[in-house]
Amino acid sequence: MLVKILRNGIGGILQVGDILTRPTRMRRSPDAQQQIDEACAQLALYQLPRCPFCIKVRRGMHKLNLPIELRNVQPGSPHRDALQAGGGRIKSPCLRIEENGESRWMYESNDIIAYLQQRFG
Repeated sequence: MLVKILRNGIGGILQVGDILTRPTRMRRSPDAQQQIDEACAQLALYQLPRCPFCIKVRRGMHKLNLPIELRNVQPGSPHRDALQAGGGRIKSPCLRIEENGESRWMYESNDIIAYLQQRFG
């Protein structure tokens, strides 16, 4: 119980800090941004709002100006069940990548950020 309270408290502080210190978004031409938006429709980030690693990934997404759908995986969420069924484990953050009709599930914040940088940076 105490650990949960501390985790949520610290996560809340990090969440506010993220909002106050968010990096500037990458600028693209309207056509280039439209292509990015279409590519991002094939991605979804399974995350928790106060998770420090999820905040790290969301900051990277913001910096790259990527409109990736966020799916909250708090207990009781249908997205949590989808993460368990598709990815094989409940761990956040997790990026679901749809390519050629198949789903790929990428865990680990550094791996997700590296993938996004390589693909969209």
